[in-house]
Amino acid sequence: MTAARVSSAVMTHPVRKAQAEELSARLGLGGLAMDPDPDGAPSALRTALVAWSAVSDTATHHLVVQDDVAAPPELLDLVAGSVARFADDALIFYTNWHARNGAAARLAALAGAGWVRAVPEEFAPTLAICLPVGTAEEFREFARDSTERHDDELMAAFLRKAGRAGLLAVPSVVEHIGTSSINGHASQGVRRAVCPVGATDARPLLCHGWVLEELDWLPYMRYGEGYLRLAGQERAADPRRHLRWQEAMPATGLTEGRVRDIARRERPAESAVEVGRLFGAAFAEELWIHCLLLGRQAEDAARRHAAHSAGTRARTGHVAERLRAAAVSTVGLAGLPPERRPDVLPAHTELLTAYAWSAIRCGSLLLGSDEGGDGGGA
Repeated sequence: MTAARVSSAVMTHPVRKAQAEELSARLGLGGLAMDPDPDGAPSALRTALVAWSAVSDTATHHLVVQDDVAAPPELLDLVAGSVARFADDALIFYTNWHARNGAAARLAALAGAGWVRAVPEEFAPTLAICLPVGTAEEFREFARDSTERHDDELMAAFLRKAGRAGLLAVPSVVEHIGTSSINGHASQGVRRAVCPVGATDARPLLCHGWVLEELDWLPYMRYGEGYLRLAGQERAADPRRHLRWQEAMPATGLTEGRVRDIARRERPAESAVEVGRLFGAAFAEELWIHCLLLGRQAEDAARRHAAHSAGTRARTGHVAERLRAAAVSTVGLAGLPPERRPDVLPAHTELLTAYAWSAIRCGSLLLGSDEGGDGGGA
């Protein structure tokens, strides 16, 4: 088997050149991929095509990193180890905390997985992504004449065409920094990694953690409200339609009445009042129900994959709990509308995290209660 050799490039714009140079030097990355038309209309794809062309002659894989990230000195080593394990996949090392893919990574963390297959219909996060060099060349050809300016959208379209979405690293060692956006994403507010952990904790999970390949229905939040992504939604007429959890519930085998009954009985009243006082009663209810459904799905995934994950637990068990804690620490913040996130103090984050855990731990109460009697699994 040929040893993995990873080349790399940092996507940047002249206004961030110094920032990109510092990042490249600190992490030992390759050269800068500069926007070839910095005065033109904003286009991440224009710069991405430069970055994906910067493959070294001896490389088997190529890593592209955007300039507005933080990462540990061990990043290249972690990427190389991951590439050796998943030589043919697109590997994604940063996932937004508020996207469907972020919800998938959070669910996978709670289930004990180290990797999860990305949601096909959503954009593919490209802040730190590694492709086999042949795939990188195919992407350049696919994207060369596109009018799309978002490289993450076109990357997702490319991977969908190939029939295999990228693999998301569940432990997030790459973090997004700042809220500005050359490409027009500033309206999304504070955007962070879904499961932030250090390189030491990430390594055993990336190297030995099991892969959650198939997602059943997926709870996620956006702008303070809870939604469900249903299995196979990528094949729907409008695959990106956001289905409120109440609307989608019949397809899960559960009932809204059963969910609300558990919420009435189990939701901690004092915490609910305090979360409601800070962020609104409607958000407090939506967050708790979202986390209840998240806990149910994570427990179901863990049980369904228990047999083939047993061999990895000895290698990852000591860090899996810290990964779960990291995943839950971001769920409340990510679920808030963007304009509310800057107001959240550390004490508020602690409150939201404890409140989320109170719901996640009740998720197993929904297992076996599905009206179809089959647990709603995939």
